[in-house]
Amino acid sequence: MKQPNIAIIGAGIGGMAAAIALDRIGASVRIFEQASAFKRVGAAINLTPNAVRILDWLGPGAALRNSAFSPEYRVSRSWDTGAVTSRMEMGPLAERKYGSPQLIVHRADLLSALEAALPPASVQLGTRLTSVDQDEHQVHLQFQHGSRSSFDAVVAADGIHSTVRHIMFGDDESIYTGMAAYRAIFPRERLGTYEWNSFVKWWGPDTSSQLVTAAVNQGREMFMFATVREPEPSRESWSAECDIDALRRAFAGYHAEAQSVFAACDAPFKTALYVRPPLDRWVRGRVALLGDACHPMVPFMAQGGAMALEDAAILSRCLAEAADVPAAFLAYEAVRRPRASLIQNASSNNDWLRADANADWVYGYDAWKAELKTETH
Repeated sequence: MKQPNIAIIGAGIGGMAAAIALDRIGASVRIFEQASAFKRVGAAINLTPNAVRILDWLGPGAALRNSAFSPEYRVSRSWDTGAVTSRMEMGPLAERKYGSPQLIVHRADLLSALEAALPPASVQLGTRLTSVDQDEHQVHLQFQHGSRSSFDAVVAADGIHSTVRHIMFGDDESIYTGMAAYRAIFPRERLGTYEWNSFVKWWGPDTSSQLVTAAVNQGREMFMFATVREPEPSRESWSAECDIDALRRAFAGYHAEAQSVFAACDAPFKTALYVRPPLDRWVRGRVALLGDACHPMVPFMAQGGAMALEDAAILSRCLAEAADVPAAFLAYEAVRRPRASLIQNASSNNDWLRADANADWVYGYDAWKAELKTETH
């Protein structure tokens, strides 16, 4: 197949990773992003070995190690007694076992590293998509200010509120989980003797309540992530500040070590958590969905970004090997949809690694070696 001219909608983790991977196979790539500038937003992201393996191949992995922290253990603890219910060795053992380490990095550092690896002049900012239609040979895009462009294929990496998914597959409202999430980064020195060198998850009295801590910035800072039940949805935005005293009250019953995290944290950001059920289809002709556009999930397994990275790797392999774009997209869907849907559902159940210490089916997945299916539908 002649290498296609591809439009990518959205310049998040999945969109930029797809652009880099597709450029590596010789495709011509153009990213359209509605934001007017790249902004340093968010807190930290847990890059598990299956994600780091892809970033290493794409290029940004080496740069991320300069600011990342690789925890020694992944620890589960009970919210009230503090009892350890599972302890899984990570660090050097994870790198030997899975071929890549676990890295905790600031999300902005990940986005900056991906941006630096993009093909030159491949991003068009401040461009909002309004319509998509296609014929046998091309996909035609129209943007907010009237401009039009045509491509051999379109990859929609435009998030949980994907415009492309809505156009191609119709209305399906996102579902409020009944939970609000909080994130913050603060100096590690505030925590005293707390087990800062491990990734620690405190499991609450029900699946809506939890606290996660991990070091970032080579161990100089701590990242905190917590969720609580909240019947009425608040803003879906990681830039909304919250009442720290209210958050501390919500976790007042937790073990003293867990409460010390909230005592050290002074300015968390808050968002409402939304999901969508797994989709039956990700592909229509020359248009394919990727990342949160097709499998948004709660962040309880730290696999949202990882799944987008896996999507990007598999998509590039399918386009490199298939006879044409529609066949490549169907092969991509056949490989990726079962795994992503499984992890979507497992994330919602929120019981993974509570007592078990075997993460092989998640961390051991290698998107560069996974079998590519050729069946179509």
